[in-house]
Amino acid sequence: MDNFTHSLAGWALGQTGLKKKSRKGLAALILGANAPDIDVFFFWVPWAPLSTHRGVTHSLVGGWLVLPLGLAALLWLFDRWQVKRGAAFRSGLEMNFGWLLTLAYLGCLTHPLLDWQTSYAVQLFSPFADLWFHNSSLFIIDVWVWSGMAFAIWLSRRREKQGGNWRKPAIVASAALVLYISANGVVSEFARRAPIVGAPHAKPDTVVVSPPPALFWRREVVWRQDNMIGRGEYDPFRSLSMLQTIEPAQPDGMLDPAAQEGLRSDPSAVRFGRWSILPTAIVTREPCKVTIMYQDARYSSRSNRGPMSQTVTLPTDAPGCEAAKQES
Repeated sequence: MDNFTHSLAGWALGQTGLKKKSRKGLAALILGANAPDIDVFFFWVPWAPLSTHRGVTHSLVGGWLVLPLGLAALLWLFDRWQVKRGAAFRSGLEMNFGWLLTLAYLGCLTHPLLDWQTSYAVQLFSPFADLWFHNSSLFIIDVWVWSGMAFAIWLSRRREKQGGNWRKPAIVASAALVLYISANGVVSEFARRAPIVGAPHAKPDTVVVSPPPALFWRREVVWRQDNMIGRGEYDPFRSLSMLQTIEPAQPDGMLDPAAQEGLRSDPSAVRFGRWSILPTAIVTREPCKVTIMYQDARYSSRSNRGPMSQTVTLPTDAPGCEAAKQES
């Protein structure tokens, strides 16, 4: 999910009353809800679990156990520094490190759980396993989550200033978010099974479903079977078990020796291979070079270059191509 959604999740939890448990409690929830995305600054690190976005910092084993400790410690040290400078805290709250740490853990936990809902996926058990998990119940930017959570937080803060029951809007919104995700998860499971139980009666090795930006009940379904990529569209209001449209399957191109060589030899392609769930390759051969455009079928098609494409150029050993090989 985007960081605005993560921030709303942490803020909403704070408005349920949790922010009153300790000074810096709301900061622990909001910063914790964003902390796992620190991995975007470590793409250069040679250790794959850290350099892979949504890798170890997003995992339940690595990121969730380590990041909250560091976040709580930093907030506590900052608070100590403020106290030494004689700062006055308008909240009137005491510092409770136990609650501060608990809120940091809770905030950090919301991050992988929300990212798990998207088709981009998350490595929940990194670094011990590089498996990708995706519930595919939400689009990566869900305008309904944005509007619902933002309204609840606004209403909660308004009531808080007026002295009313300010916790209730955030509690209702948090419960509604859980129900919304659960209902969409059920729809995604029906969509995931549609190519199998209905036409085209596929037997895929991988199926990924993706909700569109605003029409949250619909799903784009992509699957791989025998190195062929199939696509279809699903709408539960038209059929719970059948795809509404089906495109002719296309080869994924990954059996081409050049595509395999590129994934082994080029560092950027290696990173792409670690992330991609449905990799495809378009190989273009010229006299002195081979160009491979890698894409992930979740976000592209053979006729549409995806936003996360990766292009690799390899030299050939054809006669007269020595100069081109040296330049590469």
